[in-house]
Amino acid sequence: MLIQYLLIASSIGLLFLFRRRRGSAHTAAGTKIGFVSFVIFGMYAVLRPGDVQMVATWVGVSRGTDLLLYLLVVVFTFATLNAYLRFKELESKYALLVRKVALQHVERPFGADSEIT
Repeated sequence: MLIQYLLIASSIGLLFLFRRRRGSAHTAAGTKIGFVSFVIFGMYAVLRPGDVQMVATWVGVSRGTDLLLYLLVVVFTFATLNAYLRFKELESKYALLVRKVALQHVERPFGADSEIT
């Protein structure tokens, strides 16, 4: 019973942390909805584990904990891929910015401004 209180409190803490940092995180609406849905589902699974077992049996998984593990693997894979794609996008933006700044600070060779007469 104590573990249920700890898990629910940590889930609520995650939601508050996510809500507080939403202004600095440029995440898509789908990602936000997915995160909140996953946390709410996790809280429901903690409070009603029998329902998770019933859903697991319905979809063909032997135990509710196995179903949660499979869902966690999918969510972790999505989050990792999402972070990787964001990192690659930022990397290309920084490379483009560095090129622009480097081209702005190019010095012309001596005498390039004057015409040969």
